[in-house]
Amino acid sequence: MLNAATGKQQWKLYCMFCLMWVNWALETAKWQIAIRPIQVIGFTQAFKAILAGTCIASFTPNRVGEYLGRMLFVDPGNKVISVAPTILCSMSQMLVTLVAGSAGLYLYFELPAYASVTGLSGNLFKPAIIATILAAITLALVYFKFDPLVKKLNKWLKKNKKTISIPENFSFFALSKILFLSTVRYLVFILQYGLLFSLFGIPLLGLQVFTGVSVMFVLMAIVPTLTFLTDLGFRWAVGIQVFQVFTGVSVMFVLMAIVPTLTFLTDLGFRWAVGIQVFQVFTFNTAGILAVSLGIWLINLIIPALVGSLLILRIKLFSRR
Repeated sequence: MLNAATGKQQWKLYCMFCLMWVNWALETAKWQIAIRPIQVIGFTQAFKAILAGTCIASFTPNRVGEYLGRMLFVDPGNKVISVAPTILCSMSQMLVTLVAGSAGLYLYFELPAYASVTGLSGNLFKPAIIATILAAITLALVYFKFDPLVKKLNKWLKKNKKTISIPENFSFFALSKILFLSTVRYLVFILQYGLLFSLFGIPLLGLQVFTGVSVMFVLMAIVPTLTFLTDLGFRWAVGIQVFQVFTGVSVMFVLMAIVPTLTFLTDLGFRWAVGIQVFQVFTFNTAGILAVSLGIWLINLIIPALVGSLLILRIKLFSRR
């Protein structure tokens, strides 16, 4: 990893950092559009909210802290109802993930080597492809019917004398724009993976990168990332690494005891496990796959989360004054 960072191809690493900011700038633009019916927020303020949400999400199951982090930068009267635009942004990204994942699963199923390498039967892939397509269609219907659904929810809230009213003015143009930005953001993710695979000396074609990344993303999206599953991913990743070098169970237990299995670490373990399982069809370079997963995790999640933590700390300091 050090050789890759200091060698002739280090420009790819610089591109990765640039794409990191492009990635979060796109998410910021999405959230700006989504929250506009509630409150007009400038790009800088919205960008801070996104990073703060990333920070808190790193320490909470299923990234629920993302909503709390973004609330910090919304006016006091709009904090609760600002959850709806965040959900809308998540739905648009999930929709892109499901559509791309459907294509990725089909391409993965067509690979001649997948069955012999992964040990998975073709009977598992066909229902998975159909289920993913159906999920994408269902989510698309819900997404583009978001405004009518919210109106019905507001009627129910009013009928039951609730004081909360969710904003309704989500136009088709705004929803399409958010979906377009989600698609561009997805392409940025794929480009990042392609750059890192190349940087670590794993020669993959563009279609192979798309297939592997789309399958990995859809698996990480549809598999509930509850504590027991992320813990399983962490145990899996640690077990693989330990038993490649040592032959003792005690070493694995020590590592799992001294490393705090917080959400951001178990997320890394889950990414490692899924990444190895998916990309082993294209390459047996396990160390390279782990390096790519670690690089994406550090650049796309940890660095923004650290910046977000500084922003949250700044808010606390100013609030005390």
